[in-house]
Amino acid sequence: MNKEELIKLYNSDLKELLNISSKYMSDKIELCSLVNARNGKCSQDCKYCAQSSHYRTDITDYPLISKEEVIKTAKEAKANGVIRFAVVTSGKSPDEENFDKILDFIDELNKIDGIKSCASIGILNEEQAKSLAEHGLKRFHHNINTAKSYYSSICTTHNWEDRYNTCKLVKKYGMELCCGVILGMGETVEQRIEMALELAEIEPESVPINILMPIKKTPFENYHNKIDEENVLRTLAIFKIANPKSVLRFCGGRMRLSEENQELALKTCVEGIMTGNYLTTTGKTPLQDIETVNKLGKKLVKF
Repeated sequence: MNKEELIKLYNSDLKELLNISSKYMSDKIELCSLVNARNGKCSQDCKYCAQSSHYRTDITDYPLISKEEVIKTAKEAKANGVIRFAVVTSGKSPDEENFDKILDFIDELNKIDGIKSCASIGILNEEQAKSLAEHGLKRFHHNINTAKSYYSSICTTHNWEDRYNTCKLVKKYGMELCCGVILGMGETVEQRIEMALELAEIEPESVPINILMPIKKTPFENYHNKIDEENVLRTLAIFKIANPKSVLRFCGGRMRLSEENQELALKTCVEGIMTGNYLTTTGKTPLQDIETVNKLGKKLVKF
């Protein structure tokens, strides 16, 4: 569908829209989780982010954690039904010293039977993308965050094309791509449609959906009412229709949705959950998510 057709569909009856998106759903839900391996002191000025050094938020900064802590957390995640585990670090790009350590993390994660390695470590150059692939990284996460036409409104220290180019490198070197967005940052309905189409062009295997959780002392600290629950559901449905082969995944901010609407989304357009806590916000426990999966009559994806 083109942009005009998707806009028309976005504004159609919600029940009918969700019925259409549900036709692309499987009966399975996939769980993933992460370890926040380095926190804060990011040089970028993303207006939504607690980790930016441009804002005086109340987070605790810390350097790259140890390999032992990464592996311990990954094994705990596996015991809770998680099959994908991501090493996530703050910053625009990994420096040489930390990158070598992250490669070591990936080597060790790949030794854990039943876990697929993931990483989210910022904008990559070609050599870094090639090295990650050579070390057997299964999936790389890098969001476009918002529509290309709106990107300069959320960040000025890098651009949309920088993110898009990293996505292309991930694909070039044969890794799976996890690429999604943050909703509720002041974007228009038309720009949400643009995101759906841009993702369709990128063709990620996984599309993480975040809903802005406004952080105090960031420029978006008062952006509590930029999107409501109905428009989140409409956006999710459109994303699924535009990206039928991609797994839409609940990530940060899903707690802004009522329990009823979280379940409705999992029945009609969302097939993945990042379980546990996120980078700087809280989520649900794996046990709570597994209970929801069972309640809905869905099956957990196994390794």
